[in-house]
Amino acid sequence: MKNIVKILFLSFLISNSTMAQNFICQSGETSFFSETPLENIAALNKTVTSVLNISTNEIAVKMTMTEFKFKNHLMEEHFNENYMESSKFPNGVFKGKINEAIDWKKNGVYDVTAKGTLTMHGVPKERILKGKITIEGDKLTLVSDFNVPLVDHKIDVPTLVVAKIAENISVKNKFVFTPLKK
Repeated sequence: MKNIVKILFLSFLISNSTMAQNFICQSGETSFFSETPLENIAALNKTVTSVLNISTNEIAVKMTMTEFKFKNHLMEEHFNENYMESSKFPNGVFKGKINEAIDWKKNGVYDVTAKGTLTMHGVPKERILKGKITIEGDKLTLVSDFNVPLVDHKIDVPTLVVAKIAENISVKNKFVFTPLKK
């Protein structure tokens, strides 16, 4: 986990900031849901890492695709081998910037949007994601819900099972950030 944090900082967030301005979440949750008349598919990943730089409003999120857990092991296997090709594209990443000016020292709930690049299945796509940030002292909680069209990330669904997998996947995130300490 430490290596992931180092990579995120080195490649993205060490701009001109100090460590006190960086917040981290090492056990964020990302879930997805596919609803069709024939079958519902759901999975949860509880090991998502995210870093937030409150001086620049930059945010980075990284998840390992094989950490998504399904109720049905066969679904998990198909997800990793056939759809996400997790051995070839092991991570999903979002790098962006929160658009709104937020008083990070003031407790409250703030509607936010983040503009950035979502890379899934090796395919980057510009996105604007909506969410809510709750500030409670030095704890920041970010929740967001959005849809991912499979076609945007070149995720192919075989004709044989096309009726069992939705074209748009509902994604939910929850990240609880605390100040990064050396």
